[in-house]
Amino acid sequence: MGVMCIKTRREAAGLSQACLAEQMGVVQGAVGNWESEAALPKARDLPRLSQILGCTIDELYNNHTTETE
Repeated sequence: MGVMCIKTRREAAGLSQACLAEQMGVVQGAVGNWESEAALPKARDLPRLSQILGCTIDELYNNHTTETE
């Protein structure tokens, strides 16, 4: 499994940890834990997280963007 890149996606979406936490219905510390990989989001929360961050669930696990040639 790849490394979660929630922080990169969150920053690209222009969201603070507090704003993402509010939209996800979790405390800000949970988002910080996701970003540091001290904890991972629950599987049931991944669809909502990817929707908020404007990416797919697979892209959350990809450290870099890929370009099609």
